[in-house]
Parts: sequence; C-alpha cells; structure tokens
Amino acid sequence: MCEDLSKAMSQDGASQFQEVIRQELEFSVKKELEKILTTAPSHEFEHTKKDLDGFRKLFHRFLQEKGPSVDWGKIQRPPEDSIQPYEKIKARGLPDNISSVLNKLVVVKLNGGLGTSMGCKGPKSLIGVRNENTFLDLTVQQIEHLNKSYNTDVPLVLMNSFNTDEDTKKILQKYNHCRVKIYTFNQSRYPRINKESLLPVAKDVSYSGENTEAWYPPGHGDIYASFYNSGLLDTFIGEGKEYIFVSNIDNLGATVDLYILNHLMNPPNGKPCEFVMEVTNKTRADVKGGTLTQYEGKLRLVEIAQVPKAHVDEFKSVSKFKIFNTNNLWISLAAVKRLQEQNAIDMEIIVNPKTLDGGLNVIQLETAVGAAIKSFENSLGINVPRSRFLPVKTTSDLLLVMSNLYSLNAGSLTMSEKREFPTVPLVKLGSSFTKVQDYLRRFESIPDMLELDHLTVSGDVTFGKNVSLKGTVIIIANHGDRIDIPPGAVLENKIVSGNLRILDH
Repeated sequence: MCEDLSKAMSQDGASQFQEVIRQELEFSVKKELEKILTTAPSHEFEHTKKDLDGFRKLFHRFLQEKGPSVDWGKIQRPPEDSIQPYEKIKARGLPDNISSVLNKLVVVKLNGGLGTSMGCKGPKSLIGVRNENTFLDLTVQQIEHLNKSYNTDVPLVLMNSFNTDEDTKKILQKYNHCRVKIYTFNQSRYPRINKESLLPVAKDVSYSGENTEAWYPPGHGDIYASFYNSGLLDTFIGEGKEYIFVSNIDNLGATVDLYILNHLMNPPNGKPCEFVMEVTNKTRADVKGGTLTQYEGKLRLVEIAQVPKAHVDEFKSVSKFKIFNTNNLWISLAAVKRLQEQNAIDMEIIVNPKTLDGGLNVIQLETAVGAAIKSFENSLGINVPRSRFLPVKTTSDLLLVMSNLYSLNAGSLTMSEKREFPTVPLVKLGSSFTKVQDYLRRFESIPDMLELDHLTVSGDVTFGKNVSLKGTVIIIANHGDRIDIPPGAVLENKIVSGNLRILDH
C-alpha cells in the first residue's frame, strides 16, 4: 500500500514538475514573440500580431499533446454510405440551372510551394508543364472556359505563402483580360523553433539576410484562419457564394466537377453536406497517402505520421485501407465561418523536422487542410476516378503529363483514347533528371509512351527525337558511361545498359 502511494506521489510530482517546465517554456516563448512583434513596421503590425497569436495557440497545443494523436484501437472502416462511388453521384445527372449552381462556387488553389524539389527558383505554379503553359496558366484557362461556356462568374483564389506571393502577383497582370476574377491571400508566417531550446529562431520580423530561414508557412491547414482573416470569406458569403473547391495547384486532375457540385447544392436527402473529400483507390505508389476512417463516430483523416510505429505496415496495406485523400476538397463557406468564430476547427499538429543551411536543427509545426473533416457536419467521401489525381511532384510526373498519353483541351488534360488501359505507366527517372533544366536537356522530344507500362532510367542518358517506348523499358548507364538513345528508336521490353554513344557526323 505504502509502495503504491509513494509511486503515485512520485508520478504526481513528476507530472507537476513537467507542468512547471511547460509553463516556463510557454512564458519564454511568449516573451520572445513579444520582442519579435516590437520590430514590426506599423503597417505590418496587425498582420504580424495575428500570425504570432496563431503560432502561440499552435505551440500551446503542441506542448499539451502527448503521444500519437490517434488510438489505433478506435480506428474503424468508414460506414458504407459515408464514402460514395463517383458513378452514383454522376448518375444523378445535372440540373437545367447549372449556371446558377456554378455561380455559388469559388475555386481555391493552394499556391504556397516553391519549385525547389525540381531545381527551380520561385513558385512551383510558374513551372511550364505543357506546351509552354504553367500550372497557373492551365488553371486560369480551365476556369475561363467554365465561365464562357456557362456564362458564369466563378472566381479563382490563390493561397500564396510569403515565399510565392511577390512573384505570383507580378505574373497575374497577364490575366487581366481573361474572364476570371483572381484574388490572392497569404497564409500565415510562423517562426521556426530551435529543436533543443524550443524557442523561436527568428530575432525580428524580417525574412531576409540571416533571418531568411527563420520563418515558414505552416502547411495548408492554415487556410481556414488565413482565409477568414483576409476578409475574403465574408466578401464571398456577401456575394452569395456557398462552397469553395480547394486543391493543390500542382494536381492537374483537380478540375471543377459539375456532378459533385450539383450533389452539394442539391443534396439527395435535403441535408446539406459541409465537407466533401475526394478519395481514390490506392495503388502501391500511394501507400503513404492519408486515408479516411471512422473514429469516434466521425469521418477522420489519418496520416501516416499519426500512426503508431507498430501499425505502419497495416496502414500501408492496400487491402485494408483501400483509398487515400487526393486533397481535392469541397467545403461550405458558412461552415468555415461558423467553426472559425467558435474556434472549433480541430486539426492534428504535424511536427516537421528540418536542418537549416548552417546545420541548426529546427522543427516547424504544421496542419493539413483535410484533417479538419471531423469538425464539419455531415461530411462525405467521394471515391473519384484516378484521373482526378494527377500531381506533378517530380520530373518523372512531368514526363507523363508532357507526353502523348494526354491531350490538352481548355486547360484540362485528358487521357488519350489511343491508350488501351486507363492506368498511367510507372516512370522512375534517376538523379540526372531531377532538375527541370537537366531533364529538358536530355529529351530532344518527348517519347511516344502510349504503349508504355514501366520506364526506369538511371545515369547519363539522353533521348533523340521521335523515340518510342513500349512495354517495360529499363535504361541504365553506369558511372562514367553514357547512353544516347538514337532518333526514331523503338524500345519494346528492352533493357539497355553499358555505353552507347551516337556520334554526330
């Protein structure tokens, strides 16, 4: 009995000690943030204060939460009717008044990312992806086509980050004569935290010079607060808009779908749905994607980072968790306003460790937009065709969308009818192709890939004009070797290795 009591007392003492440390840390961070705020110029003061207040709330939650954010034992498969097949949504057809339905929509693209992973400076949305068109060009063309076809006024909103805002705004002037109203707002700017001391790395509000790496945009979950704070949310509600369609700007499959929009505007049971997440079937390439589950009676997005280590393999199982989140989301504006004002949007914190150029280890606290699904009423998953998920994250993806696998029409890419099966080939380009500039230099023209299943390229390889790739093709140039695939070559189920130089005569 005494032993139990002393154990309980020591545990109690330990938790009291931890609580004191936590409070001291929060106080220290509060003091640091106040110091940073004093360096803000007067015209940026209010904006910076909102950012730092938002960060403080996130940091407070980060210190409070212990252990994995999900209890694996509570995770259940979602009920049958909570994830609807797209065919069922489409079978409802479209109403005669589709224009009035479209006029209640706002398209929001997440435009905070840089093209650094593909060796480019500046916003990723300004990388050319097809016939000299950038991600942003294609997006504007899609919405302009909608507005012209249906005589509507669907606006485009870009959520920029402090990394992409200036360059994006410069480019927007070229769309002045397009039939699309374009708005921008910035996601928050939060200070990175020293991993050891847990104090902000930034000393003042500037983000140039030695402070360049001290700040970060806190993930796309920040959209709710930033959109609300920007005033655009109220503006659109005042104009009679009801839903936003949110997607990543680098997902070329994320076009406005009239059938999903109609399902939202005219719910079959009369009960409005506040949040729709488009999901699609997992393949082996998507095992890390977040999945929809039933958790404590609500639909919930579970990401791989939240899964206890012992269950990661189970999470990756394509047979148990068959679908993943495409990050194409349809969200009620009125619901965002209500939840934001009640401070009731609950998203798990993602702790993202980074090492700065100088070697300092930091962490940044982030949230994901889809994680808020559990905060909304009557949420729904829609299992959409794979064609609605066409992200371009690497030059391997870029090769697919530049090829004859797709045709381009009014800003939208559609799979060529000449391809016999609707799946995309698996393409793996080696490190010599990682940067867009190097990749473009290695292809005189994009090969014919209509009959390709699998392509692996490694080492110093170049492709001449009008090359045709079919079946499984593996090309490996070992260190010091170079392979030039000659113009007009047809490679079908071939492995090419060694040294192959085509000499110019």
